[in-house]
Amino acid sequence: MTASSNGLESLKELYRIGHGPSSSHTIGPETAISEFSAQNPTADFFKIILYGSLAKTGKGHGTDVVIKKTLQNKRCEVLFDCSTEDIPHPNTLDVFAYKNGEIIDSARYLSVGGGKIKKFGEKTDASVYVYPHQTFKEIKNYATEKSIRLYEYVDIFEADINDYLLTVYNEMKSSISEGLKHDGVLPGGLNVRRKASFLYNSHTENESEQVKENRFAVGEQNASYGKIVTAPTCGASGVLPAVLYYEQQKNNYTDQQIVNAIKTGGIIGNLIKKNASISGAECGCQAEIGSACAMASAALAELKGLSIDKIEYAAEIAIEHHLGLTCDPICGLVQIPCIERNAVAAVRAENAVLLSSFLSETRKIYFDSVVTAMRETGQDMSNRYKETSEGGLAKIKLS
Repeated sequence: MTASSNGLESLKELYRIGHGPSSSHTIGPETAISEFSAQNPTADFFKIILYGSLAKTGKGHGTDVVIKKTLQNKRCEVLFDCSTEDIPHPNTLDVFAYKNGEIIDSARYLSVGGGKIKKFGEKTDASVYVYPHQTFKEIKNYATEKSIRLYEYVDIFEADINDYLLTVYNEMKSSISEGLKHDGVLPGGLNVRRKASFLYNSHTENESEQVKENRFAVGEQNASYGKIVTAPTCGASGVLPAVLYYEQQKNNYTDQQIVNAIKTGGIIGNLIKKNASISGAECGCQAEIGSACAMASAALAELKGLSIDKIEYAAEIAIEHHLGLTCDPICGLVQIPCIERNAVAAVRAENAVLLSSFLSETRKIYFDSVVTAMRETGQDMSNRYKETSEGGLAKIKLS
Protein backbone atom coordinates (compact mmCIF):
# COMPACT_ATOMS: atom_id res chain seq x y z
CA MET A 1 0.00 0.00 0.00
CA THR A 2 2.98 2.32 -0.43
CA ALA A 3 2.20 5.19 -2.75
CA SER A 4 4.16 5.26 -5.98
CA SER A 5 5.98 8.34 -7.28
CA ASN A 6 3.30 8.95 -9.90
CA GLY A 7 0.41 11.33 -9.41
CA LEU A 8 -3.30 10.49 -9.35
CA GLU A 9 -5.09 8.34 -11.89
CA SER A 10 -7.87 9.35 -14.25
CA LEU A 11 -11.32 9.47 -12.72
CA LYS A 12 -12.29 6.88 -15.32
CA GLU A 13 -10.22 4.44 -13.26
CA LEU A 14 -12.27 5.26 -10.16
CA TYR A 15 -15.81 5.49 -11.56
CA ARG A 16 -16.38 2.25 -13.46
CA ILE A 17 -19.70 1.06 -14.86
CA GLY A 18 -20.32 -2.65 -14.37
CA HIS A 19 -22.34 -5.36 -12.67
CA GLY A 20 -22.31 -6.16 -8.97
CA PRO A 21 -22.07 -7.45 -6.41
CA SER A 22 -18.36 -6.78 -5.87
CA SER A 23 -15.87 -4.66 -7.76
CA SER A 24 -12.97 -6.74 -6.45
CA HIS A 25 -14.69 -10.11 -6.83
CA THR A 26 -16.70 -9.67 -10.03
CA ILE A 27 -15.68 -6.63 -12.10
CA GLY A 28 -11.94 -7.16 -11.47
CA PRO A 29 -11.85 -10.90 -12.31
CA GLU A 30 -14.16 -10.31 -15.28
CA THR A 31 -11.69 -7.75 -16.65
CA ALA A 32 -8.70 -10.01 -16.00
CA ILE A 33 -10.28 -13.06 -17.65
CA SER A 34 -11.46 -11.01 -20.63
CA GLU A 35 -7.94 -9.71 -21.18
CA PHE A 36 -6.26 -13.10 -20.76
CA SER A 37 -8.78 -14.92 -22.94
CA ALA A 38 -8.37 -12.36 -25.73
CA GLN A 39 -4.60 -12.90 -25.58
CA ASN A 40 -5.07 -16.66 -25.99
CA PRO A 41 -7.71 -17.15 -28.71
CA THR A 42 -6.47 -20.66 -29.60
CA ALA A 43 -6.72 -22.04 -26.05
CA ASP A 44 -9.22 -24.87 -25.60
CA PHE A 45 -9.21 -24.95 -21.79
CA PHE A 46 -8.61 -22.45 -18.97
CA LYS A 47 -7.77 -23.04 -15.31
CA ILE A 48 -8.27 -20.26 -12.78
CA ILE A 49 -7.03 -20.43 -9.18
CA LEU A 50 -8.43 -17.91 -6.69
CA TYR A 51 -6.50 -17.02 -3.52
CA GLY A 52 -7.05 -15.02 -0.33
CA SER A 53 -10.31 -13.16 -0.07
CA LEU A 54 -11.20 -14.12 -3.63
CA ALA A 55 -11.12 -17.76 -2.55
CA LYS A 56 -12.75 -17.35 0.85
CA THR A 57 -15.74 -15.29 -0.29
CA GLY A 58 -15.70 -15.95 -4.02
CA LYS A 59 -18.68 -18.30 -3.87
CA GLY A 60 -20.80 -15.71 -2.08
CA HIS A 61 -19.76 -13.00 -4.49
CA GLY A 62 -20.32 -15.20 -7.53
CA THR A 63 -16.71 -14.93 -8.72
CA ASP A 64 -16.77 -18.36 -10.33
CA VAL A 65 -20.08 -17.54 -12.01
CA VAL A 66 -18.78 -14.34 -13.60
CA ILE A 67 -15.57 -16.07 -14.72
CA LYS A 68 -17.46 -18.85 -16.49
CA LYS A 69 -19.84 -16.32 -18.01
CA THR A 70 -16.91 -14.25 -19.26
CA LEU A 71 -15.34 -17.29 -20.92
CA GLN A 72 -18.70 -18.05 -22.55
CA ASN A 73 -18.57 -21.49 -24.18
CA LYS A 74 -14.89 -22.17 -23.47
CA ARG A 75 -14.08 -25.03 -21.12
CA CYS A 76 -12.70 -23.95 -17.76
CA GLU A 77 -12.06 -24.96 -14.16
CA VAL A 78 -12.22 -22.53 -11.23
CA LEU A 79 -10.41 -23.56 -8.04
CA PHE A 80 -10.68 -21.91 -4.61
CA ASP A 81 -7.35 -22.04 -2.74
CA CYS A 82 -8.09 -20.87 0.79
CA SER A 83 -4.80 -22.06 2.34
CA THR A 84 -2.01 -20.38 0.37
CA GLU A 85 -0.91 -17.23 2.20
CA ASP A 86 2.21 -16.18 0.29
CA ILE A 87 0.39 -13.95 -2.19
CA PRO A 88 1.12 -10.34 -3.24
CA HIS A 89 -2.44 -9.09 -2.61
CA PRO A 90 -5.51 -10.43 -0.76
CA ASN A 91 -7.33 -10.60 -4.12
CA THR A 92 -4.97 -12.67 -6.24
CA LEU A 93 -5.81 -15.02 -9.09
CA ASP A 94 -3.66 -17.22 -11.33
CA VAL A 95 -4.88 -18.04 -14.82
CA PHE A 96 -3.63 -20.74 -17.17
CA ALA A 97 -4.39 -21.34 -20.85
CA TYR A 98 -4.14 -24.83 -22.31
CA LYS A 99 -4.02 -26.21 -25.84
CA ASN A 100 -4.26 -29.97 -26.38
CA GLY A 101 -3.48 -30.54 -22.71
CA GLU A 102 -0.35 -28.34 -22.65
CA ILE A 103 0.01 -24.98 -20.91
CA ILE A 104 0.52 -22.27 -23.52
CA ASP A 105 0.29 -19.19 -21.30
CA SER A 106 -0.17 -18.14 -17.68
CA ALA A 107 -0.50 -14.93 -15.72
CA ARG A 108 -1.12 -13.65 -12.20
CA TYR A 109 -3.59 -10.84 -11.67
CA LEU A 110 -4.34 -8.70 -8.62
CA SER A 111 -7.83 -7.26 -8.16
CA VAL A 112 -6.83 -4.17 -6.23
CA GLY A 113 -10.22 -2.57 -5.56
CA GLY A 114 -12.86 -0.62 -7.42
CA GLY A 115 -12.77 -3.08 -10.31
CA LYS A 116 -9.17 -2.22 -11.21
CA ILE A 117 -6.71 -5.03 -11.95
CA LYS A 118 -2.94 -5.19 -12.09
CA LYS A 119 -0.96 -7.86 -13.89
CA PHE A 120 1.67 -9.03 -11.43
CA GLY A 121 5.15 -7.92 -12.44
CA GLU A 122 3.86 -5.50 -15.06
CA LYS A 123 4.24 -1.76 -14.62
CA THR A 124 1.08 0.32 -14.67
CA ASP A 125 0.57 2.29 -17.86
CA ALA A 126 1.78 5.78 -17.03
CA SER A 127 -0.99 7.28 -19.17
CA VAL A 128 -3.57 6.67 -16.43
CA TYR A 129 -1.74 9.12 -14.17
CA VAL A 130 -3.15 12.44 -15.29
CA TYR A 131 -2.97 14.53 -12.11
CA PRO A 132 0.50 15.63 -10.95
CA HIS A 133 -0.29 15.91 -7.24
CA GLN A 134 -0.46 13.18 -4.58
CA THR A 135 -1.89 14.81 -1.45
CA PHE A 136 -4.81 17.06 -0.64
CA LYS A 137 -2.40 19.68 0.67
CA GLU A 138 -0.66 19.82 -2.72
CA ILE A 139 -3.97 20.07 -4.55
CA LYS A 140 -5.30 22.73 -2.17
CA ASN A 141 -2.17 24.84 -2.58
CA TYR A 142 -2.47 24.60 -6.37
CA ALA A 143 -6.18 25.43 -6.37
CA THR A 144 -5.70 28.33 -3.96
CA GLU A 145 -2.90 29.77 -6.07
CA LYS A 146 -5.06 29.50 -9.20
CA SER A 147 -8.24 30.69 -7.41
CA ILE A 148 -10.17 27.68 -8.68
CA ARG A 149 -12.55 25.15 -7.18
CA LEU A 150 -11.75 21.46 -6.96
CA TYR A 151 -13.95 20.50 -9.91
CA GLU A 152 -12.11 23.11 -11.98
CA TYR A 153 -8.85 21.43 -10.95
CA VAL A 154 -10.25 18.27 -12.57
CA ASP A 155 -11.18 20.22 -15.70
CA ILE A 156 -7.59 21.48 -16.06
CA PHE A 157 -5.91 18.08 -15.96
CA GLU A 158 -8.66 15.91 -17.43
CA ALA A 159 -10.46 18.16 -19.86
CA ASP A 160 -12.24 15.31 -21.63
CA ILE A 161 -13.83 13.75 -18.53
CA ASN A 162 -17.09 15.71 -18.44
CA ASP A 163 -19.09 13.64 -20.93
CA TYR A 164 -17.94 10.41 -19.29
CA LEU A 165 -19.10 11.64 -15.89
CA LEU A 166 -22.46 12.67 -17.34
CA THR A 167 -22.79 9.04 -18.42
CA VAL A 168 -21.73 7.96 -14.94
CA TYR A 169 -24.42 10.07 -13.32
CA ASN A 170 -27.07 8.79 -15.71
CA GLU A 171 -26.07 5.25 -14.75
CA MET A 172 -26.31 6.19 -11.07
CA LYS A 173 -29.84 7.49 -11.59
CA SER A 174 -30.72 4.38 -13.56
CA SER A 175 -29.43 2.14 -10.77
CA ILE A 176 -31.68 3.98 -8.29
CA SER A 177 -34.66 3.64 -10.63
CA GLU A 178 -34.02 -0.07 -11.20
CA GLY A 179 -33.55 -0.67 -7.48
CA LEU A 180 -36.94 0.91 -6.74
CA LYS A 181 -38.78 -1.28 -9.26
CA HIS A 182 -38.34 -4.58 -7.49
CA ASP A 183 -39.46 -6.15 -4.25
CA GLY A 184 -39.20 -9.66 -2.83
CA VAL A 185 -36.03 -11.41 -1.66
CA LEU A 186 -32.46 -10.81 -2.81
CA PRO A 187 -30.62 -13.76 -4.40
CA GLY A 188 -27.96 -15.68 -2.50
CA GLY A 189 -29.77 -17.66 0.16
CA LEU A 190 -29.83 -15.21 3.08
CA ASN A 191 -33.50 -14.38 2.37
CA VAL A 192 -32.87 -10.65 2.77
CA ARG A 193 -35.99 -8.75 1.79
CA ARG A 194 -35.69 -5.71 -0.43
CA LYS A 195 -36.53 -2.47 1.39
CA ALA A 196 -36.20 0.28 -1.23
CA SER A 197 -39.53 -0.34 -2.94
CA PHE A 198 -41.32 -0.67 0.40
CA LEU A 199 -39.88 2.63 1.63
CA TYR A 200 -40.70 4.32 -1.67
CA ASN A 201 -44.36 3.37 -1.27
CA SER A 202 -44.61 4.30 2.41
CA HIS A 203 -43.47 7.94 2.60
CA THR A 204 -43.99 9.87 5.79
CA GLU A 205 -44.08 13.61 6.36
CA ASN A 206 -40.54 13.38 7.74
CA GLU A 207 -38.13 14.52 5.04
CA SER A 208 -35.38 12.19 6.28
CA GLU A 209 -37.75 9.29 5.74
CA GLN A 210 -38.45 10.33 2.17
CA VAL A 211 -34.85 9.80 1.02
CA LYS A 212 -34.35 6.38 2.56
CA GLU A 213 -35.39 4.45 -0.51
CA ASN A 214 -32.57 6.07 -2.51
CA ARG A 215 -30.10 4.89 0.11
CA PHE A 216 -31.21 1.28 -0.21
CA ALA A 217 -31.98 1.16 -3.94
CA VAL A 218 -28.46 0.99 -5.35
CA GLY A 219 -27.24 -1.44 -2.69
CA GLU A 220 -30.07 -3.79 -3.57
CA GLN A 221 -29.43 -3.34 -7.28
CA ASN A 222 -25.80 -4.24 -6.67
CA ALA A 223 -26.64 -7.26 -4.51
CA SER A 224 -28.88 -8.63 -7.26
CA TYR A 225 -26.07 -8.52 -9.87
CA GLY A 226 -27.44 -5.31 -11.39
CA LYS A 227 -25.59 -2.55 -13.21
CA ILE A 228 -24.03 0.10 -10.98
CA VAL A 229 -21.14 2.59 -10.83
CA THR A 230 -18.20 1.94 -8.54
CA ALA A 231 -18.02 4.91 -6.17
CA PRO A 232 -15.43 3.86 -5.28
CA THR A 233 -16.47 0.16 -5.17
CA CYS A 234 -19.54 -1.98 -5.89
CA GLY A 235 -20.12 -2.65 -2.20
CA ALA A 236 -20.12 1.07 -1.43
CA SER A 237 -21.80 2.19 -4.66
CA GLY A 238 -25.02 3.41 -3.02
CA VAL A 239 -23.71 6.32 -0.94
CA LEU A 240 -22.80 8.94 -3.55
CA PRO A 241 -25.86 8.40 -5.81
CA ALA A 242 -28.28 8.53 -2.86
CA VAL A 243 -26.88 11.83 -1.55
CA LEU A 244 -26.59 13.58 -4.92
CA TYR A 245 -29.87 12.41 -6.42
CA TYR A 246 -31.78 13.46 -3.32
CA GLU A 247 -30.15 16.88 -3.38
CA GLN A 248 -31.01 17.28 -7.06
CA GLN A 249 -34.64 16.36 -6.44
CA LYS A 250 -34.87 18.68 -3.46
CA ASN A 251 -33.00 21.71 -4.80
CA ASN A 252 -33.27 21.38 -8.60
CA TYR A 253 -29.55 21.22 -9.26
CA THR A 254 -28.70 20.66 -12.91
CA ASP A 255 -26.98 17.50 -14.07
CA GLN A 256 -23.88 19.58 -14.79
CA GLN A 257 -23.78 20.85 -11.20
CA ILE A 258 -24.05 17.25 -10.00
CA VAL A 259 -21.23 16.22 -12.34
CA ASN A 260 -19.04 18.97 -10.94
CA ALA A 261 -19.73 17.57 -7.47
CA ILE A 262 -18.84 14.08 -8.72
CA LYS A 263 -15.50 15.47 -9.90
CA THR A 264 -14.74 16.81 -6.44
CA GLY A 265 -15.79 13.55 -4.82
CA GLY A 266 -13.56 11.74 -7.30
CA ILE A 267 -10.49 13.69 -6.22
CA ILE A 268 -11.15 12.59 -2.63
CA GLY A 269 -11.61 8.98 -3.71
CA ASN A 270 -8.46 9.11 -5.80
CA LEU A 271 -6.41 10.44 -2.88
CA ILE A 272 -7.62 7.63 -0.62
CA LYS A 273 -6.95 5.06 -3.33
CA LYS A 274 -3.46 6.48 -3.81
CA ASN A 275 -2.39 6.89 -0.20
CA ALA A 276 -4.38 4.17 1.59
CA SER A 277 -6.79 1.76 -0.14
CA ILE A 278 -10.35 1.39 -1.41
CA SER A 279 -10.22 -2.41 -1.07
CA GLY A 280 -12.14 -4.10 1.73
CA ALA A 281 -9.83 -7.11 1.44
CA GLU A 282 -6.86 -4.83 2.04
CA CYS A 283 -8.06 -2.31 4.64
CA GLY A 284 -11.52 -3.39 5.79
CA CYS A 285 -14.82 -1.63 5.19
CA GLN A 286 -13.34 1.70 6.28
CA ALA A 287 -11.70 1.63 2.83
CA GLU A 288 -15.01 1.09 1.05
CA ILE A 289 -17.87 2.69 2.99
CA GLY A 290 -15.52 5.14 4.69
CA SER A 291 -14.14 6.24 1.33
CA ALA A 292 -17.63 6.45 -0.21
CA CYS A 293 -18.83 8.59 2.69
CA ALA A 294 -15.83 10.92 2.29
CA MET A 295 -16.48 11.20 -1.46
CA ALA A 296 -20.16 11.95 -0.88
CA SER A 297 -19.32 14.50 1.83
CA ALA A 298 -16.89 16.35 -0.43
CA ALA A 299 -19.31 16.19 -3.37
CA LEU A 300 -22.18 17.57 -1.31
CA ALA A 301 -19.98 20.33 0.13
CA GLU A 302 -19.01 21.25 -3.45
CA LEU A 303 -22.64 21.25 -4.49
CA LYS A 304 -23.43 23.67 -1.67
CA GLY A 305 -20.57 25.96 -2.71
CA LEU A 306 -18.55 25.53 0.48
CA SER A 307 -14.91 26.61 0.61
CA ILE A 308 -12.07 24.21 -0.10
CA ASP A 309 -11.25 24.12 3.63
CA LYS A 310 -14.81 23.10 4.45
CA ILE A 311 -14.82 20.51 1.69
CA GLU A 312 -11.64 19.03 3.14
CA TYR A 313 -13.07 19.06 6.65
CA ALA A 314 -16.26 17.30 5.56
CA ALA A 315 -14.24 14.52 3.92
CA GLU A 316 -11.96 14.27 6.94
CA ILE A 317 -14.92 13.91 9.31
CA ALA A 318 -16.33 11.13 7.14
CA ILE A 319 -13.09 9.13 7.17
CA GLU A 320 -12.35 9.78 10.83
CA HIS A 321 -15.65 8.30 11.96
CA HIS A 322 -15.28 5.15 9.88
CA LEU A 323 -11.75 4.30 11.05
CA GLY A 324 -11.47 0.65 12.04
CA LEU A 325 -14.70 -0.44 10.35
CA THR A 326 -14.37 -4.12 9.51
CA CYS A 327 -15.37 -5.80 6.26
CA ASP A 328 -17.39 -8.78 7.52
CA PRO A 329 -20.09 -9.77 5.01
CA ILE A 330 -22.19 -12.72 6.10
CA CYS A 331 -21.56 -15.69 3.78
CA GLY A 332 -19.49 -13.38 1.57
CA LEU A 333 -22.64 -11.79 0.16
CA VAL A 334 -22.73 -8.02 -0.29
CA GLN A 335 -25.99 -7.78 1.68
CA ILE A 336 -25.55 -7.94 5.46
CA PRO A 337 -24.28 -5.49 6.69
CA CYS A 338 -23.29 -3.86 3.39
CA ILE A 339 -26.63 -2.47 2.19
CA GLU A 340 -27.51 -0.83 5.51
CA ARG A 341 -23.98 0.56 5.77
CA ASN A 342 -24.56 2.40 2.50
CA ALA A 343 -27.75 3.91 3.92
CA VAL A 344 -26.08 4.94 7.18
CA ALA A 345 -23.06 6.41 5.38
CA ALA A 346 -25.36 8.59 3.25
CA VAL A 347 -26.75 10.12 6.44
CA ARG A 348 -23.25 10.55 7.84
CA ALA A 349 -22.18 12.37 4.69
CA GLU A 350 -25.00 14.87 5.13
CA ASN A 351 -24.08 15.35 8.78
CA ALA A 352 -20.38 15.75 7.96
CA VAL A 353 -21.18 18.61 5.60
CA LEU A 354 -23.42 20.24 8.19
CA LEU A 355 -20.65 20.07 10.79
CA SER A 356 -17.99 21.32 8.40
CA SER A 357 -20.11 24.29 7.37
CA PHE A 358 -19.82 25.90 10.79
CA LEU A 359 -16.98 24.13 12.63
CA SER A 360 -14.11 24.15 10.11
CA GLU A 361 -12.26 26.88 11.99
CA THR A 362 -12.01 24.65 15.08
CA ARG A 363 -10.47 21.54 13.52
CA LYS A 364 -7.10 20.17 14.61
CA ILE A 365 -6.37 17.44 12.05
CA TYR A 366 -6.43 17.33 8.26
CA PHE A 367 -7.54 15.01 5.49
CA ASP A 368 -4.09 13.69 4.55
CA SER A 369 -3.38 12.71 8.16
CA VAL A 370 -6.64 10.79 8.46
CA VAL A 371 -5.95 8.92 5.22
CA THR A 372 -2.58 7.90 6.65
CA ALA A 373 -4.36 6.73 9.80
CA MET A 374 -6.74 4.66 7.63
CA ARG A 375 -3.82 2.98 5.89
CA GLU A 376 -2.08 2.17 9.16
CA THR A 377 -5.30 0.91 10.72
CA GLY A 378 -5.87 -1.37 7.74
CA GLN A 379 -2.33 -2.73 7.97
CA ASP A 380 -2.82 -3.53 11.66
CA MET A 381 -6.29 -5.07 11.22
CA SER A 382 -6.52 -8.85 11.42
CA ASN A 383 -7.27 -10.55 8.10
CA ARG A 384 -10.30 -12.11 9.83
CA TYR A 385 -11.96 -8.72 9.50
CA LYS A 386 -11.00 -7.95 5.89
CA GLU A 387 -13.55 -9.50 3.54
CA THR A 388 -12.81 -13.11 4.47
CA SER A 389 -16.09 -13.80 6.35
CA GLU A 390 -14.00 -15.26 9.19
CA GLY A 391 -14.80 -12.74 11.94
CA GLY A 392 -17.09 -10.00 13.16
CA LEU A 393 -20.66 -9.96 11.94
CA ALA A 394 -19.87 -12.70 9.45
CA LYS A 395 -19.78 -15.24 12.31
CA ILE A 396 -23.31 -14.48 13.48
CA LYS A 397 -25.77 -17.29 12.92
CA LEU A 398 -28.92 -15.92 11.31
CA SER A 399 -32.29 -16.88 12.71
